[in-house]
Amino acid sequence: MISVAIDGPVGAGKSSVARESAKRLGFIYADTGALYRGVALYTIRKGICDGDADYKEKVEALLPEITVEPKLIDGEQKIFLCGEDVSEEIRKPEISMAASSVSPIPAVRDFLLDLQRNIAKKNNVLMDGRDIGTVVLPSAQVKIFITASPEIRAKRRFKELAEKGVDTTLEQVLNDLNRRDYQDSHRAVSPLKMAEDAVLLDTSDLDFEQSVQKVTELARAAAEKE
Repeated sequence: MISVAIDGPVGAGKSSVARESAKRLGFIYADTGALYRGVALYTIRKGICDGDADYKEKVEALLPEITVEPKLIDGEQKIFLCGEDVSEEIRKPEISMAASSVSPIPAVRDFLLDLQRNIAKKNNVLMDGRDIGTVVLPSAQVKIFITASPEIRAKRRFKELAEKGVDTTLEQVLNDLNRRDYQDSHRAVSPLKMAEDAVLLDTSDLDFEQSVQKVTELARAAAEKE
């Protein structure tokens, strides 16, 4: 099986590029960030938020109640939380911030790790997230770190949210992005960083099609070696 690990900060375009690349390659696409968002959504629904006393312990206590399952429906990954399709709801900005709060918790990472690795064991997979190449799939044949300047990423994210009808401003999106960058790169457990053997792909000056071509070229080259 061929595994392609894609990491990078929020707004770099990795999810949309990964999804389209997987489609062209005939690989399974696994959006691991969506799994963490599912856990975050559950905690919010239970009234638990970062800053609460014993936040970590409260989140850990909820894990036995949670099922987060990715399903491929009509060629698109959907996320089901305890049987409910929450694919749209988990994309809200407040869920994104909450995901950055739950993701450093070791118990949460352990909870989702086996699920992620089992997907790669059974399929040719293109998986994106924050620590795929460093922690989840350290033996992946292809590792790519996709990034772009904070300003470019904020503009992309703002456009995406605007198209979904989310009421926000470019300034707020940039502030949230910078805060998430800091949280993700400074957390004690599995921080966002580029794997030593990863290829750096800066998409600041690349359009969507060019980015997809870069990823698919690297994946096909790896497949030919197997």
